Amino acid sequence: MQLNRIKGSGEHPAFRAYPTKLFVETTSRCNLNCFMCVKQTADGGVTEGDLADTTFARLAEALPKIEALVLNGVGEPLLHPRLEEFVRIAKGRMPARGWIGFQTNGVLLSEKRAQSLADAGLDRIGLSLDGVTPETFRRVRAGGELAAVERALAAVEAAKKSCSRPELQVGVEFVLMRNNLRELPAALRWAAQRGASFAIVSHMLPYDAAHAAQSAFEPCSDAALDLFAEWRERAGREGIDMEGYFKVLWRFSRNAEEQRIVSFIGEMKAAADARGISLDLRKLFAADTARRGEVAAVLAEAREVAAETGLDLRLPAEAPRQERRCDFVEEGGTFVSWDGDVHPCYFLWHRYSCFAGGWAQPVKPRVFGNLSRRGILEIWNDPNFRSFREGVLGYDHSPCTDCSVAPCDYVQTNHFEQDCHIKTEPCGSCLWCTGLFQCLS
Repeated sequence: MQLNRIKGSGEHPAFRAYPTKLFVETTSRCNLNCFMCVKQTADGGVTEGDLADTTFARLAEALPKIEALVLNGVGEPLLHPRLEEFVRIAKGRMPARGWIGFQTNGVLLSEKRAQSLADAGLDRIGLSLDGVTPETFRRVRAGGELAAVERALAAVEAAKKSCSRPELQVGVEFVLMRNNLRELPAALRWAAQRGASFAIVSHMLPYDAAHAAQSAFEPCSDAALDLFAEWRERAGREGIDMEGYFKVLWRFSRNAEEQRIVSFIGEMKAAADARGISLDLRKLFAADTARRGEVAAVLAEAREVAAETGLDLRLPAEAPRQERRCDFVEEGGTFVSWDGDVHPCYFLWHRYSCFAGGWAQPVKPRVFGNLSRRGILEIWNDPNFRSFREGVLGYDHSPCTDCSVAPCDYVQTNHFEQDCHIKTEPCGSCLWCTGLFQCLS
């Protein structure tokens, strides 16, 4: 999408006078200690608290226009004692086409709670399901049990009947890791058999080296991986030992075979440049191509299960897509923390350390205002916030995923100012816009 087509457009969700989607963190408290949660990071900055009634009331002016209200952040929404009231108030103000939902671990979703939420007007609920065996589930979600998800699914089904709410959707959210990858197809079938109508699958966002070891994706773009595979195949046909490149690259004197390797890699780089593809050769040589094939096979099997069961399935990309798209900004979303701070996206919602690109990157939240001082529409229409969204949709950010000098001082800093493209949005190092991570939205 070209910025000159969308800039200033009243039709594009990012530039309307109101947000189209609101993501509101009802609480940052949780009753589990999940392996992949941002709250588990050693240098994280997530403070615990609950959304106040007065803060939620400041959203009232935006509710008549929004299409979706998602009531969760890094905490467990069912811990908030006023959750049903928030749903009921929002439902009374939102347009008929709008929907309200949240994601939950399901531990607290009793039949009584499910009925009260259905009565309040809840439209969608996503249950965390990261394994189909009790052992895998416990390993991923410390304190959780697969049986609790099964009880929660049954509770929602019962509530749909008792409250005459057949349109209430219940689904599952599966976070893909190496140690649960193979369980995905069976988990989807298990959920469909118990009433789930949709499933959202996301890769795990690693926060440190230990998390990265469980990632099921390679930290190189699909375009770079595909081009490298092409040239590796060609090297095999021509008898060129690409793997020896870094051994001979800095030699003052090279023999004919060594020079052939260096020249071959030079040709590959030129071909990549011609196609607008950046290459991080060290990461590409270290990439596990077999793992990418395994992920592709599992995702294909998941699609077959969805086709058989009628499950509405959203799958992530196998590898980071070079062609970027920020769904949060494209779809007019904005994010509200429990303390009233307003943010542009999940990536910039909290303070934490990210390891998605294969290196430690401090992430600082981007805040455009607080609801205790300004209304949500005033903040949304603030020139600085609007300019940020314009910058994001220009998609002219540094290709940190495939950059051979990353991490650099531009992005590996606690005080990000700009990237090497002189852009003030830290989108170059964000992998949300590459198709890897998904959420209820």
